Amino acid sequence: MSRSYVVTGGGRGIGRAVVERLLADDRGDAGSGGSGSVVVVVERDPAALAWLRDHPAAARLSGVAGDGADESVAERAADLAQAAGTLTGWVNNAAVFQDARLDRDPPRRVLELIGANLEGVVVGCAVAIRRFLARQEPGATAEATAEATVGAIVNVSSHQARRAVPGCLPYVTAKAAIEGMTRALAVEYGPHGIRVNAVAPGSVRTERYEDLLASQGPEAAARIERQMAQLHPLGRVARAEEVASAIVHLLGDDAAFITGATVPVDGGRSVLAHDPEA
Repeated sequence: MSRSYVVTGGGRGIGRAVVERLLADDRGDAGSGGSGSVVVVVERDPAALAWLRDHPAAARLSGVAGDGADESVAERAADLAQAAGTLTGWVNNAAVFQDARLDRDPPRRVLELIGANLEGVVVGCAVAIRRFLARQEPGATAEATAEATVGAIVNVSSHQARRAVPGCLPYVTAKAAIEGMTRALAVEYGPHGIRVNAVAPGSVRTERYEDLLASQGPEAAARIERQMAQLHPLGRVARAEEVASAIVHLLGDDAAFITGATVPVDGGRSVLAHDPEA
């Protein structure tokens, strides 16, 4: 039977790159009689799901339009995944980029924006963990459970969880909470064969990044590109496919002994300390 996955925020950017990588990476189905991985894509914007219809692997794709923070949406995605295969992995990728300031905005607004980035991860983890636990063999010993991964979750964090950027208070706070939750869930559910990890990208060349550059004049866009190169020791921003590669690795059998980790996929941005005299 095929393995199935749920990817939230999977219509664009990193999420879509994860979907493409899962569709292309069928190593986990070898010898299982499956015909390739099945992916359920959750996306708030229905327009961002239009590409699913014409995709060469459309038969292995399903889309759910809605907010991943809505438990009924997440449950619908899990139902579709389980109807198509063995639910093996869940990626919480959806994010909201809106700022609020404590000196300008009511605390309630700040909390709402923190929740906008945190709630979907909490809901996604809850639904995935319940489905993974329900798959456990009745009467299985703790030793047997510990030897096999029942399911894997990857939460998408950010380098900002540890190195805050001015003007991003709700986002930074939510991402730090996501990393803490990742560690807590890994400890809580590791004995049940459930692995929970996070990846923390730096800047990524997504549609949002390209739109930012396009909104600037040529000189301003070039200046941004130079600044981004200086912030990343590897001299450039990431491609979405590079972040997706790390996520899919953490979902797979080759990462069977990795849990509770936050893996930076940031070209060294989080470890760079600029020399003030340079």
